[in-house]
Amino acid sequence: MSTLEKNLYKRVSVNSETRRANVGRAYRGFSTVSENTENFALYDFELIKQDIINHFHIRQGEKLSDPTFGTIIWDVLFEPFTNAVKSAIIENVTKICNYDKRVRVEEILVDTYENGIEIACTLSYLPYNISEQMLFRFDQNSVTQ
Repeated sequence: MSTLEKNLYKRVSVNSETRRANVGRAYRGFSTVSENTENFALYDFELIKQDIINHFHIRQGEKLSDPTFGTIIWDVLFEPFTNAVKSAIIENVTKICNYDKRVRVEEILVDTYENGIEIACTLSYLPYNISEQMLFRFDQNSVTQ
């Protein structure tokens, strides 16, 4: 081992405050779209929420390894809002939310607004015993076909 290699360990320092900051966090990840985080890091239920949001941005059939993964909402956005379409959306949203084992669906409300479909999901984050309502708006003007 060269002298340079022996001295390398003396020159490396680890900031102990940085290491303690992550203790106790069950889930760690990152998001490049979140404006509320420093250096793109997400933790715990903020990461769970971002995972669910990401799932809603994938059309069903886009994931090569799993064609049933994703949402049908982008495909039914221009269809007449019948009871059958509403039931299909509720079933799909329930499936998406139940896909993540860290949450439980409490309530799903689906309605239309002037340019699209609005979904209100009340979710319980199981590891944290927190309930929260997430509001999704799927707008016809934002669809790229």
